[in-house]
Amino acid sequence: MARLVYALNVSLDGYVDHDRFAPDPVLFRHFIEDIGAMAAVVYGRRMYELMRYWDDEQPGWGDAEREYAAAWRSRHKWVGSRTLTSVGPNATLISDGVEAAVRRLKTELDGEIEVAGPVLAGGLTGLIDEYRLYLHPVVLGSGAPFFTGPRPRLRLVGDERIGADVIRLSYVPA
Repeated sequence: MARLVYALNVSLDGYVDHDRFAPDPVLFRHFIEDIGAMAAVVYGRRMYELMRYWDDEQPGWGDAEREYAAAWRSRHKWVGSRTLTSVGPNATLISDGVEAAVRRLKTELDGEIEVAGPVLAGGLTGLIDEYRLYLHPVVLGSGAPFFTGPRPRLRLVGDERIGADVIRLSYVPA
C-alpha cells in the first residue's frame, strides 16, 4: 500500500509561490532524487500546468535540469481537474471523484505518491500520510497558502537542513 505525501516549497509565512523563490543546487539535487523515487504524482490543475515545463527540452538547460526532466517524465501523473479536457504524456486526467481515485491508487501502488498543489491537497486531508514543508527564508505576504483545507493536528517526525537555507519539516497526522 502506498503512502500519500504532500510536499511543497513554502515561505516562512506559510505561502506557496513558485515564481518567488527557487531551489539552490543542493535542494534541486534533492528534488531530482525525490521525484525519481516516487511511485506516482497527483497534481491539481495549476500545479500540473506549471510542471508541464519539464515535458519539453528548454534552451539553456544544464545536466541537472535534463536529469530532473527525465525523472519527471518517467513518473506517471494523475491530474485532478474539472476544467482540463486532456493531459500530456504519461498522465491520466481525473475529472470527477479525485478522492476516490487517490484512495484507489493508495491501494494499488507501492511506495510514495506525492500530491502537489495546495488546493488539491486541501481536499485530500484525510488521505495524506505525511506533510513535508520545504521551508525557505522568505516572507511573501500573499499567494496560495500551504494549508487550504481542514487544518489537521500534526506531529513532527523529522527535520533536515537541505542546502544553505532550506529546512524540510516532516509531519504526520497526530
